[in-house]
Amino acid sequence: MKKQLITMSMITGMLINVLMVNAQVREIPLEDFFKNPEKSGYQISPNGKYFSYMAPYESRMNIFVQKIGKDKAEQLTFETDRDIAGYFWANDDRILYLKDDGGDENFSLFGVDRNGENLKCLTCFENVRTQIIDDLPEIEDYMIIGLNKRNPQVFDPYRMNVNTGEMEMIAENPGNIQGWVTDHDGKLRAAYAIVDGVNSQILYRETEEEEFEPILTTSFKETMSVMFFTFDNKNFYAVSNLGRDKTAAVIFDPRTAEEVEVLYENPDYDVSRLSYSRKNKELWAAYYTSWKGQRHYFSEDFKNLIENLESKLGDYEIGISAYDDDEETFIVRTSGDRTLGAYYLYDRKKDKLELIHNVGPWMKEDELAEMKPITYEARDGLKIHGYLTLPKGVEAKNLPVVVNVHGGPWARDSWGFNPEVQFLANRGYAVFQPNFRGSTGYGKEFWEASFKEWGLSMQNDVTDGTYWLIREGIADPGKIAIYGGSYGGYATLQGIVVNPTLYSAAVDYVGVSNLFTFMQTIPPYWKPLLDMMYEMVGNPEKDSVQFAATSPALNADKIMTPLFVAQGANDPRVNKAESDQIVEALRKRGIDVEYMVKDNEGHGFRNEENRFDFYRAMEKFLSGHIK
Repeated sequence: MKKQLITMSMITGMLINVLMVNAQVREIPLEDFFKNPEKSGYQISPNGKYFSYMAPYESRMNIFVQKIGKDKAEQLTFETDRDIAGYFWANDDRILYLKDDGGDENFSLFGVDRNGENLKCLTCFENVRTQIIDDLPEIEDYMIIGLNKRNPQVFDPYRMNVNTGEMEMIAENPGNIQGWVTDHDGKLRAAYAIVDGVNSQILYRETEEEEFEPILTTSFKETMSVMFFTFDNKNFYAVSNLGRDKTAAVIFDPRTAEEVEVLYENPDYDVSRLSYSRKNKELWAAYYTSWKGQRHYFSEDFKNLIENLESKLGDYEIGISAYDDDEETFIVRTSGDRTLGAYYLYDRKKDKLELIHNVGPWMKEDELAEMKPITYEARDGLKIHGYLTLPKGVEAKNLPVVVNVHGGPWARDSWGFNPEVQFLANRGYAVFQPNFRGSTGYGKEFWEASFKEWGLSMQNDVTDGTYWLIREGIADPGKIAIYGGSYGGYATLQGIVVNPTLYSAAVDYVGVSNLFTFMQTIPPYWKPLLDMMYEMVGNPEKDSVQFAATSPALNADKIMTPLFVAQGANDPRVNKAESDQIVEALRKRGIDVEYMVKDNEGHGFRNEENRFDFYRAMEKFLSGHIK
């Protein structure tokens, strides 16, 4: 056999190729991925004269207001202990916002005038959570909120004056109502209830003076979700999967309890919501998610608006995040997989588009990685969708991989900018995000396939995706980590129980470890849903054998994988005891587990400095095991 001589020019060429790839990839500072944005959450006043946004003040997100056409903004709030969770314009002169205490999720509603005066807490009651039922955009001084003040397990609706905080209960929740619907005049006309523990019921009344009457009872596995009333306040615009697998946009008559028209249905994906014009009283679009967000247009006018914006802004996802009452001034939001996006002010009369703010100017698109859709087949033949993000400038071959399992579990991963994914890809890891069975948006049958399958076929979908990466040559079999939060944390722990040699590292973020104790410590307002959870997750008594087999803390003797656990001390959904159990079980065996607890956090770390600590520790942990 003739030997090939390796010349100096060949070595030089190889070095140049390596240097060219490395030159493309700058290690971006960790803080750039996880710091609070300079400005975000733009809204517009109903009269279109002001816009507002959230920005950091002493590392906490606060509210600022700026007159359109002016350069200077006024700071309205000065919260320093915790970020404001969300806000909106109540009328032209007043803004309302929600904030909790240390992550306990008992949100209180605050109000402040546009000039910064008259700041007051409107619902500061101990151990009470505030829900926004309807901000009543067409009724200037009132809104409808829900409070679990009378009974911690249920929310009663109140009509509240946004200026004074005065309120009156407009219905008493009998104990089973989970949601309320108002008409276009702000009247409370419909409700959702759970009956017999596992059946959904829609209640209806013609006027607020009448009693609610049940009009439709179905299994909770079926959806008839009212979006809003038709513009004559007679029927419902809704999304429904009654008699079909995928939810469709429909018109539903509450007097006959029947669908009277199917407006749009997609053969592959659920319709998730509808939008409409308050000014013109017409439907705009139906929305669904394939691998990207999609619209089906009902309004030619709205279609022209979006297509005009797309022609000006290029290849980004475009959303209308706010608009004034005249629907002439819009806040437009762009987004993508490699950008935090930007906010624009659009004057439709003048056809003038003006950049307000680039959300993450420190992030450069050409330095970030593309998020690509993938599909694979589970062991039982079910088709699973997901996403794969490769480190920039690297071939999809023999890479260290982080399997990132989403929470919920009845949620889904979607295409778009994900700071975790981009951070990990920047550090040289491929990131795999499987939408395992139970993930939403793929129809009723796919969702129901997850029932009582925690740690079983749901886990198999994640495992099968991991083996698919190995078979395809994408993953280095010796350098695969698994990571997730909430349910994703559970799947992380269960993954290293059932496949103790598949993963070389694991990161559990606020994850469930013991199905018995998890079901015993759910928040009080989840109690009416307990029978449904028994059917979806399992019953601790009837399914005790299964729970024992699929609770990682009870099977910790099988774990061999290095583990890092992070937990918020005030988490109301996944109690701190969940993390304590798995850590204690492993430490009893003499296994060193890295454990981070933040005393001022709940279900996920909201405070900026805590996010930095968590991802800094994760980076070091992964680097030590799969880099």
